Amino acid sequence: MQNEMNYYKIERHEWKKFYRNGMAPLSQADLDQAKSLNDRISLADVKEIYMPLRHLIHVYYNQYQSQQQDRADFLRLRSHKAPFIVGIAGSVAVGKSTTARLLEILLTRAYPTKKIQNITTDGFLYSNAELKRRGLLARKGFPESYNMKRLIAFMNAIKNNLGPVKAPKYSHQSYDIIANKYDLIDSPDILIVEGINVLQLPSNQQIYVSDFFDFSIYVDADPVLIEQWYLDRFKVLLDTAFTDPTNYYYPYAIGDRKAAINMAKNVWMTNDLPNLRDYILPTRSRADVILHKTNNHRINEIYLRKF
Repeated sequence: MQNEMNYYKIERHEWKKFYRNGMAPLSQADLDQAKSLNDRISLADVKEIYMPLRHLIHVYYNQYQSQQQDRADFLRLRSHKAPFIVGIAGSVAVGKSTTARLLEILLTRAYPTKKIQNITTDGFLYSNAELKRRGLLARKGFPESYNMKRLIAFMNAIKNNLGPVKAPKYSHQSYDIIANKYDLIDSPDILIVEGINVLQLPSNQQIYVSDFFDFSIYVDADPVLIEQWYLDRFKVLLDTAFTDPTNYYYPYAIGDRKAAINMAKNVWMTNDLPNLRDYILPTRSRADVILHKTNNHRINEIYLRKF
């Protein structure tokens, strides 16, 4: 990784020393609940990487609560609840969802009286029908394929604690928005927002999604490795889709396997890799923490923003 000037580079063996005792360890069942399709993570990863990360978030959360109270005192206002928001960015297939769900479990255990929720920005993609209408279906996942106005309005409502807010749901089985289905985000104390676009700066917006974040994480890896994880995940999807004709991957699952994999490679080269290179990777230096992965999804380096 280049451009380390603004970060402390911390090797795994050093980072794990920041682990604080006092919380019961996760079980394998807990870990399996958090793990995404084809992602690899061990209980050692939880202890050596994610427990210190959870403690760091605790430090930021305490500072945030104190700052909120100090601001209210200055303005002579009653302090109102405003959720602490954690953003998680990175490429497709790099393991963002696993990181988000694992942190949700760890934070729920750390704060048993607090409400912790987790949301992905996939639901703020335009529907496939709308993407077709706009001529953007081949650009799905690129910045212009998201309803950013709706996403920012959602974030604003959450941060101002305006009550229960609906987030549209996305299905990776149908590869589309689920009509009239929503996740309800209802006054959380901590909200985790995960998505490839959460640290991007769309040129036509006066306010950005990341403006609402109080702590941000970028999950990083060499694009060559991410491509392999992307293809491995695609193969698993094929293995699980052949019994469900409604699944987006069903035609590929029952068809020629080699042709399907070649199609996935082409999608990576013409869509996901350019999107990573041009729009996702440039946001890495905006994160508070960068988790760098190597072979087998193993996190070997952590970068902590200095200022």
